[in-house]
Amino acid sequence: MDENRVKRNKLLGERIVKSLESRNMEGFYAETKEEALKKALQWIPEGSSVAWGGSMSIAEIGLKQAVCEGNYREYDRSSAKDAEEKRQMELAAYDCDFFLTSANAISEDGVIVNIDGFANRVSAIAAGPRNVIMIVGMNKVAKDVENAMSRARNEAAPINAQRFHLDTPCSKAGTCFDCKSPDTICCQILITRFSKIPKRIKVILVNDGLGF
Repeated sequence: MDENRVKRNKLLGERIVKSLESRNMEGFYAETKEEALKKALQWIPEGSSVAWGGSMSIAEIGLKQAVCEGNYREYDRSSAKDAEEKRQMELAAYDCDFFLTSANAISEDGVIVNIDGFANRVSAIAAGPRNVIMIVGMNKVAKDVENAMSRARNEAAPINAQRFHLDTPCSKAGTCFDCKSPDTICCQILITRFSKIPKRIKVILVNDGLGF
């Protein structure tokens, strides 16, 4: 990455960390994926129960693999034998020690935007798990909440719809149509502007392009 972009990302990332702290959340800026992984694992004591949403970012820094291979009690929905076992894992996730996820967008002043289809991810961010760790690439930073919302709906949502081969207008045209398609993944929108429980939400900003 160009050194000027690295410098800019660091300055912006450190400012966002301060904004997150003013919102009762914990923030950390990581220069590399490796540093992000190290910090995340420092926050998760061995023996903790851990669950996650459908995040590409946690896999891209190696966090999902590290949890599965480490001394943790993980709830991995992809390993469920049937729909009922998957549901039980999703319910157990609400009582876990750490929920791992990312964000569809984050504003420069620390407001986090997430869009979900089945709401298991956004509901766990909002309440339930004792801690939420978000891995967020600097590609997801937007100037303000309005632009964060636009990014989530017009960039992240169409790409995810294409990734899951969904029959939505955005998957065909690459931008949001505010549709009511049966396949829509824009069912619930969560705007996180403050954490009532101090430091429950922990955000690791990574100087890299992660997820969508």
